Amino acid sequence: MRLRDKRAVITGASSGIGRAIAVAFAREGASVVVNYARSVAGAGETVKLITAGGGSGSKIQADVSNVKDVHRLVHESKRLLGGIDIWANIAGADILTGATAKLEDVEKLSRLIDVDLRGTMLCSWKVAEIMRTQASGVILNMSWDMALAGMAERNPEMFAAIKAGVTGFTRSLARSLAPAIRVNELAPGWIATAFAENDMDDDYRAAVIGQTPMRRLGTPADVAAAAVFLCSDEAAFITGQSLKINGGLSS
Repeated sequence: MRLRDKRAVITGASSGIGRAIAVAFAREGASVVVNYARSVAGAGETVKLITAGGGSGSKIQADVSNVKDVHRLVHESKRLLGGIDIWANIAGADILTGATAKLEDVEKLSRLIDVDLRGTMLCSWKVAEIMRTQASGVILNMSWDMALAGMAERNPEMFAAIKAGVTGFTRSLARSLAPAIRVNELAPGWIATAFAENDMDDDYRAAVIGQTPMRRLGTPADVAAAAVFLCSDEAAFITGQSLKINGGLSS
């Protein structure tokens, strides 16, 4: 088990990629804290999946865009786990599905800044204080495969700008915290989460799959497998890097 005895916190773990990472970490031997902002039922389901597989999981509510919530999340997680070896910043604002898809652009942008960028930075800075005292740890952030390459249309413009910010932060933080603490990021492409499964136009979905060398969308499990690797000792000489999980759609 590649994460045996590790203590991990995954933000945004009540569904989708965050849930898949939480379950995968527990399966690999980590004790896991499942963070959620609003969906207590979703977080509870993640914990059930963890414990059903014989793992150790618990849930803590916190809004990662709120500095007081972040401090509470870090301190409660440390108390619960006895320390924090892995912190995965997976929480992200949804601007593509449900009522949020109809928000004005400025409101969408504010949500992305608050959750994806500000939340990642606040969590990383705070948990780094604990990891420095331990002289060890791994921080894992979430970017996007097209953040630097770019994609047309308004939603991708905003998403690329924010995720490019996460990439810049990841690379800078990795230098600040080395050599004791490693910092990397995941950069998924088209993954079969809520938008791709329920809201993506069928013709566009077919076009994306046709352009992808692996001829399919990715799955949350694909991203989780990459997360396990980057947070394991097998990646001990990897820091400041971005790993794309996109079936070869972009390089």
